[in-house]
Amino acid sequence: MFARDIGIDLGTANVLIHVKGKGIVLNEPSVVAMDRMTGKVLEVGEDARRMVGRTPGNIEAIRPLKDGVIADFDVTEAMLRYFINKINVRGFLSKPRMLICCPTNITKVEQKAIREAAEKSGGKRIYLEEEPKVAAIGAGMDIFQPSGNMIVDIGGGTTDVAVLSMGDIVTAQSIKMAGDKFDAEILNYVKRKYKLLIGERTSEDIKINIATAFKGSRNEEIDIRGRDMVSGLPRTITLHSGEIEEALRESVALIIQAAKVVLEQTPPELSADIIDRGVILTGGGAMLHGLDQLLADELKVPVFLAEDPMDCVAKGTGIMLENIDRIEKKKLS
Repeated sequence: MFARDIGIDLGTANVLIHVKGKGIVLNEPSVVAMDRMTGKVLEVGEDARRMVGRTPGNIEAIRPLKDGVIADFDVTEAMLRYFINKINVRGFLSKPRMLICCPTNITKVEQKAIREAAEKSGGKRIYLEEEPKVAAIGAGMDIFQPSGNMIVDIGGGTTDVAVLSMGDIVTAQSIKMAGDKFDAEILNYVKRKYKLLIGERTSEDIKINIATAFKGSRNEEIDIRGRDMVSGLPRTITLHSGEIEEALRESVALIIQAAKVVLEQTPPELSADIIDRGVILTGGGAMLHGLDQLLADELKVPVFLAEDPMDCVAKGTGIMLENIDRIEKKKLS
């Protein structure tokens, strides 16, 4: 059997793997549980995520990627190797070619780290592609025409904003503000206002169930439990959508600011196309309720949430894998 080509969306929050001819075969959290004493990997992905904030002292749940780049090389390599073994794409004597997505503004050193981790985990040839470009292809945008397409890809660690034309990025910006920061802002808000300590998973539940970015567009509440900072005992409080909108306001403003900067740097001809076609939102963070409304209001252009925003990058790698031989020729020429 021959090794199959695979596309990897190596995200801060989730890793998605697309196998050529099969589609998306893996979608798991980027978390690794390790034994501190022995350095042994205990669990990876969903099983490790369940352990976050719930482990004894010697077991640590690590997120090896931070802000879209590798923060812990060895753990990233172990995680990738585990996922690649799990999907079983290696051939008898051959290794798969891998297409991996990374944020637009990462350094050469960070690119090299991703490349090395992928090679060590069993890849033959490694191709790196910029995330907004791949997300745009996965969202169904035709970026190979001479017309402007704008995408805002909000992941776990980074938000990439880009305008694309003729198959390449014209202007782009990448900021370290995305889904994970939303969770942290909610956590800090509850700590500040209610003197209650909650965990990462609870703040994510709040974000999914009641949060909104657009004032007054959602009116829901949720009961959450945590530890009282004064008495040290468990306590339950009720949170409302309006409070969470307030907690996320500053973070969301940074994303809007990045989108405005990219639009300001865009050539006028392409700006005209964006008014016609609108802006597409992709990535897990784009699912924040009301974000599309707020962006449309602020940018004065139509804004649409992509279908399956979480899977756009992985789908895009799948489409690019179909043309991997062309990519390879381009790299060699």
